[in-house]
Amino acid sequence: MTTIENITVWKRAVSFARDIYKFCDTNKYIKNNYWFRDQIQRASISIASNIAEWADRETQKELIRFLYISRGSCSELKTQLYILKELDYIEQVQFDEIVWELVQIHKMINAFIKKASQNL
Repeated sequence: MTTIENITVWKRAVSFARDIYKFCDTNKYIKNNYWFRDQIQRASISIASNIAEWADRETQKELIRFLYISRGSCSELKTQLYILKELDYIEQVQFDEIVWELVQIHKMINAFIKKASQNL
C-alpha cells in the first residue's frame, strides 16, 4: 500500500506549502492583506492535500480526479503569483524561484496522471 510519506511529489508539495507560508509571513505587501494571503496559502495547501487524497483512493478514476484537482491548485496559485507580480508585490527573482518550483510540481503531477491513466 502506498503511503503519502513515500510519494516524492507529496513531500515536495508539503515543502513548497511551507515555503509559501514563509513567503507570506515575510512579504510586507501580503502579510497584512489577509484575503490575498489566505488565498495563496490555501492554494498551496490544496496541492499537497489533494495528492494525499489521491493516495487513499480505491479506484483509478478517483485517483485521477484528485490529481487533476491538485494540478488545478497549481494553476490557481500560479495565477495569484502573476497578480502579485503585476501589483509589484513580489520581486522578479523571488517570483521566478517560486514559479519554477510550482512548475516542477505541476510536471510531477502530470506524470502521475499519465501513469494512472494508463492503468484504466
